[in-house]
Amino acid sequence: MSKRQEGGLQAPTRHPIDWQNPEFYDETKLNEELERVFDICHGCRRCVSLCETFPTLFDLVDNSETMEVDGVAKSDYHKVVEQCYLCDLCYLTKCPYVPPHEWNVDFPHLMLRAKAVKFKKQGASLRDKLLSSTDNVGKLATIPVVVDMVNAANRTPSVRKVMEKTIGVHTKARLPRYESPPLRRRIQNDLGDRAVPAGRTSGKVVLFSTCYANYNNPSIGEDLVAVLRHNNIPVRLPDEERCCGMPKLELGDLESVAKAKEINVPELVKWIEQGWDIIAPVPSCVLMFKQELPLMFPDDPDVAKVRDHIYDPFEYLMLRHKHGKLNTEFRHSLGKVAYHAPCHQRVQRIGPKTMEFLQLVPDTEIINIERCSGHDGTYAVKREFHDNAMKIGRPVFRKIKQAAPDHYCSDCAMAAEHIANGLGDGSEPKHPIQLARQAYGI
Repeated sequence: MSKRQEGGLQAPTRHPIDWQNPEFYDETKLNEELERVFDICHGCRRCVSLCETFPTLFDLVDNSETMEVDGVAKSDYHKVVEQCYLCDLCYLTKCPYVPPHEWNVDFPHLMLRAKAVKFKKQGASLRDKLLSSTDNVGKLATIPVVVDMVNAANRTPSVRKVMEKTIGVHTKARLPRYESPPLRRRIQNDLGDRAVPAGRTSGKVVLFSTCYANYNNPSIGEDLVAVLRHNNIPVRLPDEERCCGMPKLELGDLESVAKAKEINVPELVKWIEQGWDIIAPVPSCVLMFKQELPLMFPDDPDVAKVRDHIYDPFEYLMLRHKHGKLNTEFRHSLGKVAYHAPCHQRVQRIGPKTMEFLQLVPDTEIINIERCSGHDGTYAVKREFHDNAMKIGRPVFRKIKQAAPDHYCSDCAMAAEHIANGLGDGSEPKHPIQLARQAYGI
């Protein structure tokens, strides 16, 4: 007689995303799987505090005639799906029924499948196309003169009201600035001939700049390059780069994710084969290469090669520290720092490397905040979700206010902008790499 186990006790594993199988888009089979998983979630409810996805589901169940999942109209399933922004926290921190448990619940990737079915059937709205076309919009918005017009428009109340009414971008959402020239025109390439390997790091880095650091906040990339070079790590940019694909993934546009992969992966593999490691300054982009692309293309050796050689910036620096290759001669303390750990970094399963780095700075106190900021890609700027985003972020805003820190920061600069919006006191966030540069005095 087999021993039945209520919840899984083993580390979560992930199955490949079967997105190229026609059955993946079969709406009847999708609804059957949604009903099965929703029923398990209804019986557990451990994830209710993470986001609005689960309260939405449980309200639908509790308000149905049967008070069970079978009483929820299948046409209402999309109300649950549209609240999920694929942060993965339910999978990796709450759900006891993820694989290898026999119930095989992968809630985020089931939501991804539902988004993909909807995208294939209906496409995307103009707003969602614009928000997910980060490369094309960034190239246009950073043209000299145009960049000033775009930034002025995004901060003009009358224009924002028109934007909310016409395309659904919430008036009170904080939109990132654009800057010209972009990061990729600001960085000079190193040769890499001074590289000193340490552990599994080669000691020379190709910086995948990311759309956000390239077009919106190049100073993040410049600070990162300065910190790496201060640690005797040569840096260069790839010859070619496209959006990692995460915005399109969140939309369910998997064909566009595949097209971006066809540009980025061969380019990054070219440098990996010449002995370079890869770093990206945005956690969501690192997660895309570490997890989502390998699950979409499980048999592609080049995708696996990028997965094995891409790092979060502080993960890389702390790996070097483990082998005595980190410069720990800091010239300035940072005082009290409220540090927000973004979801897409936490689910990389690398540990709190940013916090560990900042704790090396003398006379520095770190207040660690492991709660969702509520920003989550494009969720916070959408008219229909902005109020929920502010509600989800309230525990983070409250903890920072209570701490009254000298600085507050997040590895996700977009989350930091949302936190600043929630604080509403005119303060500005800093990025941890900016604080690292400040501590070094460089």
